[in-house]
Amino acid sequence: MEFNVEEIRHRLGKYKFRDLTVEELKDVYKVFPNFVYSIDTYTFKDGSQKDLLNLTGTLPMKFQGNLYNIPICLWLLDSHPFAPPICFLKPTDTMGIRVGKHIDAQGRIYLPYLQSWSHPKSSIIGLTKEMAMKFEDELPLYSLSAAEEARQRELLSYISQVTDGVSQVDVTATGRGKVTVIGGGDLALSCLLAVSAKALADRLVLIDISDGGTKGGGAMDLDIFHIPNVQVSKDLASSADSKVVIVTVNAWSNEKSYLGVLQSNVDLLRTIIPSVAYRSPTSVLLIASQPVEIMTYVAWKMSGLHQRQVVGIGCNLDSGRFQHFMETMTNCQGNNKQEAWIIGEQGDNKVAVWSAPQSSNGNPSSKLYPQLYKEQITSRAMEMLKGKGQRSWSVGLSVADITSTILQNKQKTHSISSLSKGFLGIQEEVCLSIPCVLGAWGVIGTAPILQDDQVSETLLKSAASINSLQQQLKI
Repeated sequence: MEFNVEEIRHRLGKYKFRDLTVEELKDVYKVFPNFVYSIDTYTFKDGSQKDLLNLTGTLPMKFQGNLYNIPICLWLLDSHPFAPPICFLKPTDTMGIRVGKHIDAQGRIYLPYLQSWSHPKSSIIGLTKEMAMKFEDELPLYSLSAAEEARQRELLSYISQVTDGVSQVDVTATGRGKVTVIGGGDLALSCLLAVSAKALADRLVLIDISDGGTKGGGAMDLDIFHIPNVQVSKDLASSADSKVVIVTVNAWSNEKSYLGVLQSNVDLLRTIIPSVAYRSPTSVLLIASQPVEIMTYVAWKMSGLHQRQVVGIGCNLDSGRFQHFMETMTNCQGNNKQEAWIIGEQGDNKVAVWSAPQSSNGNPSSKLYPQLYKEQITSRAMEMLKGKGQRSWSVGLSVADITSTILQNKQKTHSISSLSKGFLGIQEEVCLSIPCVLGAWGVIGTAPILQDDQVSETLLKSAASINSLQQQLKI
């Protein structure tokens, strides 16, 4: 609709601060008279919907001396102007989204201005100024070739269904999809067979990447002993349109220093991750390469995907074992128990944490154990874990567990390697294992945990140590 004050005021009847919103929109109209205003249904990540005002138009900006008009859409929440807008690019069929620091694969825009939004200092005009400034550093869209346009139309169709109010889209529905496993060794085969045994995917692809250290000959055996719905390939193009990509490769290096071995793995991922992310821009990358904390960070940096889309296997296996031990000791199962996870860094520096009274799904925990009892359980469980190895088949089962949660959008909590900056005071960009709520698009949030000074101290030390190594790598 065109900007009509009375019409807008009427349409914003359910907005909490309607008059403030209308006054700001008057200023927006003066600067962007060609913006189109409409009320549509916005679908949130949890499947809930609201009728919200959205502003659609083009943002003029200069890039390398040339003038561009970037198509954008701003959704105003019903608590505007005290809550920031939800911002998207609105590319045409011939435009591709350049995923970067401020843009994810679905075209959603993330800016420091939005994170620090505070009325009355923050405004839509101020937001568009920062948006233009960031876009001048890196153009957010590019022209597609004819071959790429069909894939772009499919992506845009999905994005428009989720964000433009198509009510028949069920964003909470479970489903299956294509899963790709990259690697040729025992771990890759274990992951493939575990995912296949759970019947999670419509189609499974094993990309046999020769990494110099592959043992086991699993890819060749799959060629001999055929498994339904499994394709074996050596071409990364076979990973296109995957929902989950599991990366298991590790370089076999003659380097004597630990840093040299790490750099060999980084160089190997550089030949894989950018290509895979380009071919499956809406996928979740699940990293099983070692050390998982650093390789998850490297994969995230190389992929250009949003941080929520790149995770590592982290301490999910140890957490599963810990939870099983706890259930056996306490005879509590299902919802009638206090949740707990192993988090931090794989190896000797991992620690146990317990869920806070408010659980990850917003409901009060059914049972809280006394502190002394928790300490005794934790001590015995950690001793038990020391005797357990990380065998390929057990890691494969853990990977299948994570994959199931993503494909079926279970929104279940897993202790996985994810960007941990801000968690328990961590200041560095590192990917430690933390209790993350996972869904179809990756990490949705983190589960609340009970505060523990010793846990915080251990994680802060791990973060500093890992960050020091990362700074020495050529990523």
